[in-house]
Amino acid sequence: MQLHFAKEVLPDSVGTDFQNLNKFSEQQFNRLIEILFQFLLDPKETDRFMRLLTEFAGEHGMSAGPLRNLMKSVLLVPQGALKKNLTTEQVKEDLLTLGLNEEKASHFSSQWGEHYAALSRLAVGQTLMVNQLVDMEWKFGVTVGTSEIQKVGNIFLQLKLVVRKGQSAENVFMELTLPQFYNFLHEMERAKASMECFA
Repeated sequence: MQLHFAKEVLPDSVGTDFQNLNKFSEQQFNRLIEILFQFLLDPKETDRFMRLLTEFAGEHGMSAGPLRNLMKSVLLVPQGALKKNLTTEQVKEDLLTLGLNEEKASHFSSQWGEHYAALSRLAVGQTLMVNQLVDMEWKFGVTVGTSEIQKVGNIFLQLKLVVRKGQSAENVFMELTLPQFYNFLHEMERAKASMECFA
């Protein structure tokens, strides 16, 4: 089965999950896709996503667990499609290949087309602003000896990095040996040189 959104072969359960989506009524399917895209547009809201799926399962007399597993399979399509920059037609082809019927594949792919620009901006924003280094403190030290070894003489470097993640700052502590520090310094110099090339 050749799919646009995935290079690797998917487990059979994914195809089964998409075929099971055909059992939902049009209204149920549309609501599930609405819940899915709400989550994709605000991926930090995992709790809300799970709550909405549990409510949906309760309203339609289903078990929440299997519905969550089904949605994990469904999430593979938009996540893969985003990474590969797929068109609406390619997404629809993949959905049909996975066993979704024409009507539901058309609805899903039209939703994909409608939300694609926002999802792309969100992905680029997450990629470019993974972690921003705000501050750094460092100190060198020497391990002179331990209770087991009289003379050690190991040099180490302790780093405290202040990293901005979203709206909050987080302290990250690291301890490096001297060879690790030189490797780290070399990588930082390469990063600086790369940034100067683009500036």
